[in-house]
Amino acid sequence: MKYILIIAFMGLSAITYAQDNDNALAWYTNLEEAQKVSKKEKKPILLYFNGSDWCAPCKMLKKDFFDTSEFRDRSEEFVLVMIDYPRRIDILSEEQFAYNKRLVAKYNKARTFPKILVLNNKGKPQDEISGYSSLRDTSNHFAFLDRNK
Repeated sequence: MKYILIIAFMGLSAITYAQDNDNALAWYTNLEEAQKVSKKEKKPILLYFNGSDWCAPCKMLKKDFFDTSEFRDRSEEFVLVMIDYPRRIDILSEEQFAYNKRLVAKYNKARTFPKILVLNNKGKPQDEISGYSSLRDTSNHFAFLDRNK
């Protein structure tokens, strides 16, 4: 009986995990690839700078903004690119870390995290929003998306 319960629990966990992954957004980690898609689909690029292992506002923004159905609906208007800039260099490959560091130097010189930019398909910035308040109000972020569709 004990083994049956364990197997049933593992099966339910696998189904739940698969459903969560089906809902995952398609974030590019390479801007050049995203630019090709942007040009083909005639969509602007949403470039998100994130400090995944150290940035508390980034973690709050993920939960309050990026992980919502409202964002998911609006995100279809953009090609999504996430540039992670962790302090722990073992989170990314050396090549990805170096690539991300170059993009931070080009597009996020002040190293403000979180930072979201809208770029055209040639990589030219059109608009940006940075930071996230501990009040956890996402209205400015949604307004940012709406004005940049």
